[in-house]
Amino acid sequence: MIRPASRDALRAPGQSRTRRARVAQAAAFALVTALFPVVTAGAAEADPVIDNAQPLASPVSVNGSRITRIEVRDAQSLVMYVYSGSMDREIPLDIIRPKDTSVPRPTLYLLNGAGGGEDGATWRARTDAATFLADKNINVVTPMAGKWSYYTDWQRPDPVLGVNKWTTFLTEELPPLIDAGLGADGVNAIAGLSSSGTSVLQLPLAKPGLYRGVAAYSGCAQTSDPVGQAYVNLVVESWGDGNTENMWGPPDDPDWVENDPYVNAEKLRGLALYLSNGSGLPGQYDTLTGPDIDGDIGVLANQVVVGGIIEAATNGCTQNMARRLDDLDIPATVVFRPTGTHSWGYWRDELQNSWPVLAGALGV
Repeated sequence: MIRPASRDALRAPGQSRTRRARVAQAAAFALVTALFPVVTAGAAEADPVIDNAQPLASPVSVNGSRITRIEVRDAQSLVMYVYSGSMDREIPLDIIRPKDTSVPRPTLYLLNGAGGGEDGATWRARTDAATFLADKNINVVTPMAGKWSYYTDWQRPDPVLGVNKWTTFLTEELPPLIDAGLGADGVNAIAGLSSSGTSVLQLPLAKPGLYRGVAAYSGCAQTSDPVGQAYVNLVVESWGDGNTENMWGPPDDPDWVENDPYVNAEKLRGLALYLSNGSGLPGQYDTLTGPDIDGDIGVLANQVVVGGIIEAATNGCTQNMARRLDDLDIPATVVFRPTGTHSWGYWRDELQNSWPVLAGALGV
């Protein structure tokens, strides 16, 4: 019988047992590493944009639009500033980055409401959208400007609201900068609430193929009939002190019809569509303990009365749009809640409810 050599016999001359063990362990580790490469924890998730506060690439568009600077908020979010050549101003963008940036990811453009986020009413401040979207492995881009503009191209500067060329910015200037600067893959979807629930249906009309999915919460798709025009006037003129004639001209101007998703619904064919609306009747969030109420009966009364009236009005618009899509045999997910006012608690829920539609469009 051949017996194995004793441990002492295997020891190299002058080598201690401890040193010999270390050499053996090192050799074994080298072999395992060669056969099975080790990826350190978090290495695939490292984000050079976050780490360096610099875009991956810094292209400049034909009209001079460009990324000007980046401020890192935390490990997965930042504020990116983009100069818009069409508006000759710097636009701040609230950005959520994917957890894993090792491969290019798609982008969800998430629009704030009528105040454009300049009034503090933002997805980040009023909902848990940032937390909900943080693990979805997408880029999320939210402009923090554009109050009372409907995120559209205005015909002329407004004495109060200035120069607004938001269709140009959102469909022409910004997407290539986001794709290059964040390493996005060019697959996009868009979602918005209230007046931007109209905008997210208008923007695909202006740039077919840019978006694959749209989610509109409590919006009014129609803009060119008296009801739709009254809603636009409420936002732009009553709330924003702007002039809708500077936006799309007098009521009979063709721009009102050209920007009307209801009239131009056929152009939405092929998009993954999600539309939702409450009835305007008080619901689960319309209580003294509801989001943003904080026990204030005055705030609650405003939400129930004013928010109820607005939501009932947009409900009628959404009902009209749902029938229009059905008549055209255009598939859409449409949700009508039996209760709910025009308020953030419901929009938070609708973002989450619409996620399967948006995720399918984005391919995640």
